[in-house]
Amino acid sequence: MGSGTEQEDRFRRVYAGNFEALLAYALRRVDQPEDAADVVAETFLVAWRRSRELPPDDEIKLWLYGVARRVLANHHRGGIRRERLGERLRQRLTAIVTRDPGSEVPQRLAVQDALSRLAETDREVLTLTVWEGLQPREIAEVVGASAAAVRTRLSRARSRMREMVGDDLGSPGHVLDVLTAIVPEEGR
Repeated sequence: MGSGTEQEDRFRRVYAGNFEALLAYALRRVDQPEDAADVVAETFLVAWRRSRELPPDDEIKLWLYGVARRVLANHHRGGIRRERLGERLRQRLTAIVTRDPGSEVPQRLAVQDALSRLAETDREVLTLTVWEGLQPREIAEVVGASAAAVRTRLSRARSRMREMVGDDLGSPGHVLDVLTAIVPEEGR
């Protein structure tokens, strides 16, 4: 093959001439349309990486189908592995997580309801503060904002929560820092 520009031009022609056929091929073989898009994208990524080795134009479609076939096989194997891992995790969690006796406490339900009504950004900074125990500067790193912006969001979130649930929820009915799930020890 010639210069990089010639390779790029040929790749563009190959892409334009085969995209729809490959997408149709993938759509007929996956459960979700977005998976087909991933398969086609991966297929063309392989074609791009191997653009110096692409077969002649009259053979390119079959070559692309072959690549797509292998990408699909990897996709299906990955799905099976994910499903098996998910099942193992579900079984493990079922064995170690117990029902939280405080899940039906009215005050807790009121707080959960109020949390669900907060804007996503307010809820995120509030839960990162209360549940994860992070400081505003740490939250700023997690959410990609300045510490000043996080402090503003946190103040706004606290104010809105106070408006919705008030300052005094009465007796908590349970100890707030009790773990409801046993944390498994790794490697044992």
